[in-house]
Amino acid sequence: MSRTALRICPLCEATCGLTLTIEGTRVTGARGDRDDVFSRGFICPKGASFGAVDADPDRLRTPLVRRDGELREATWEEAFDAVAAGLRPVVERHGPHAVGVVLGNPNVHTMAGALYPQVLLGALGTRSVFTASTVDQMPKHVSCGLLYGDANAIPVPDLDRTDHLLLIGANPLESNGSLCTAPDFPGRLKALRARGGTLTVIDPRRTRTARLADRHIAVRPGGDALLLAAMAHVLFDEHLVDLGELTPHVQGVEELRAQLRDFTPEAVTAACDVPAAEIRVLARELAAAPTAAVYGRIGSCTVPHGTLASWLVDVLNILTGNLDRPGGALFPQAATDRTPRPAGPGRGFALGRWHSRVSQHPEAKGELPLSALAEEIDTATAEGEPVRALIAVAANPVLSAPDGARLDKALGSLDFMVSVDPYLNETARHADVVLPPPPPAQSPHHDFAFNTLAVRNQVRYTRPAIPLEPGRMAETEILARLILAATGMHGADPAAVDTMVIDQTLGKAVTDPHSPVHGRDAAEVALLLTGDTGPERRLDMMLRLGPYGDGFGVRPDGLTLQRLLAHPHGIDLGPLASRLPQPLKTRSGKVELLPQPIADDLPRLRRARDDRADGLVLVGRRHLRSNNSWMHNVPALTGGTNRCTLHIHPDDAERLGVVDGAPVRVTGAGGEMTAPAEITDALRRGVVSLPHGWGHDRPGTRLRHAATDPGVNVNQLLDGSQLDPLSGNAVLNGVPVEVAALTAPL
Repeated sequence: MSRTALRICPLCEATCGLTLTIEGTRVTGARGDRDDVFSRGFICPKGASFGAVDADPDRLRTPLVRRDGELREATWEEAFDAVAAGLRPVVERHGPHAVGVVLGNPNVHTMAGALYPQVLLGALGTRSVFTASTVDQMPKHVSCGLLYGDANAIPVPDLDRTDHLLLIGANPLESNGSLCTAPDFPGRLKALRARGGTLTVIDPRRTRTARLADRHIAVRPGGDALLLAAMAHVLFDEHLVDLGELTPHVQGVEELRAQLRDFTPEAVTAACDVPAAEIRVLARELAAAPTAAVYGRIGSCTVPHGTLASWLVDVLNILTGNLDRPGGALFPQAATDRTPRPAGPGRGFALGRWHSRVSQHPEAKGELPLSALAEEIDTATAEGEPVRALIAVAANPVLSAPDGARLDKALGSLDFMVSVDPYLNETARHADVVLPPPPPAQSPHHDFAFNTLAVRNQVRYTRPAIPLEPGRMAETEILARLILAATGMHGADPAAVDTMVIDQTLGKAVTDPHSPVHGRDAAEVALLLTGDTGPERRLDMMLRLGPYGDGFGVRPDGLTLQRLLAHPHGIDLGPLASRLPQPLKTRSGKVELLPQPIADDLPRLRRARDDRADGLVLVGRRHLRSNNSWMHNVPALTGGTNRCTLHIHPDDAERLGVVDGAPVRVTGAGGEMTAPAEITDALRRGVVSLPHGWGHDRPGTRLRHAATDPGVNVNQLLDGSQLDPLSGNAVLNGVPVEVAALTAPL
């Protein structure tokens, strides 16, 4: 007999509510939850394929431990014994920095990934931390850290109320949105146009999102920051700057005016290949709109001036008075945010508190560039120990980082490696121990990270739809045991990790005069927590201490876990609201419009005005049915238009003798590869495009379906040397390549 269960989809940032059909212990169907307070029944192909993702036969069911050079099935006890025996000697002999930690994108899609990695990093004490952020959104974290004093204070466009939306480097009809959590992003854009609003898309490709727009600007890849700087110049030059109610909260306006004086539309037009007159129209329309929001995403982050482009997105919102007002760009307030504090100066945000050992890359937000991981393993220097052991949690950097071939080789030289991953993929195949989490239907779900980026304040939680199968271990317990094994407490009760976090959090809260539990006894407060598991008790604690919480009885109508469980479709907390100056944590207590690191990097942008790309440049692309390298092992999500082909403009194809469907050789600084050509006028001349996440052709993996059509790893065209200097983010777009037609068939 079948039954239904609710589940929040963990397969992209939209966080849609699903209604699963379950027969026995198998998910046989998934549809949108029409009663979900946020997604209202919307579902995309990934969510509809939830059952196939959940039941992928290549998902590992038991741990693997390397014995005599081969990974073999083992018990959980044997696996954690091996972890402790492999990691502790490295720490004791070479220090904590000799243990690297790599955190992949899927961590932000699970409760375990949100609750435990920071505990691991704090307990381990390593500075050798690398995450997917530095091949993705780190420029946005850095720019917001410098502007607002908090790298996680990221304003999002008020999609449902804005009159004018300008997207740059974003394709939400394919990605479902990113750093902007919005179920049914396509429907929200269509609603914007239906109510008479304007949608402008700036992208070198005519994406599905661009085809929906009122205006599409095919900027030259990498020209994003120049275009945005020229728009800001026009606002100053034509006296269109109007901060409105932001005025008392912003400093540095006149200093910014002086810095942007020479970024005229005429000065940048050749480099970004957008006519000066069109740049002026973009700025004027933005200023004239009753409300407006500028939103930039990965295409404007993964370029040589990614931090400057991300900063200028917010600069335009500020100069037009659209930051922190309905219809503009606002700061969400998640239910598990920390207890709000009174507005006032904070500690600010600092870069470069330490540096990587080999190339001296500055840290950003506590992380080193993922592009530097290989050299941190395989290169000896006079100071500091190389990374000798690695903990990879839901990470596949062999495919996601530049020069995967070098990293692939470097991983093979490690003294020890442990991977927490459901698959034996291109990275996990090097591990000495693989710890597989259960399928998503057997895990609870709450979106800690994405609710801080949501276009409407709401809160939802779903317990596991299916009980853990015999022999499986909850991902939360896996990570708790990993923390204990890595920090010399192997064998202790894993529940001790949650107890420690609760005791530490409440211990601080009762001494904080701004906390609702100030002055109370921490142990007595802890006894009030509810939940069937340690993670649930931690969620209950965060909800009750948060901005909507009951404060442990102080506000009887406030949020608790029990109240949330009584609302299985979620609780709507209302539209985004103006919050300044409360989110500001800068030393001045104001929005610091021209931070010194930004001012120091502007000369590099000035020099870029003279750049002229003579040959072809490469950009990436996303597909609605994939998410990085996750989805290529699911037959329902591959094939059709989701193919690893090189998009090339007809004029470039004719000039190079490239035939549609025929093989072409693509060469970059990091290597070369062969892929079939797909001739299309959906991208501008001089630009070619390969999708990210492919290259499933290495031996020793267990991704049988992905291996039937492996594609090529686009990041192998990169040598890892090109980084945005402020954020350490890899330059993945706008990189020069050469393309040559081949005669031999693929």
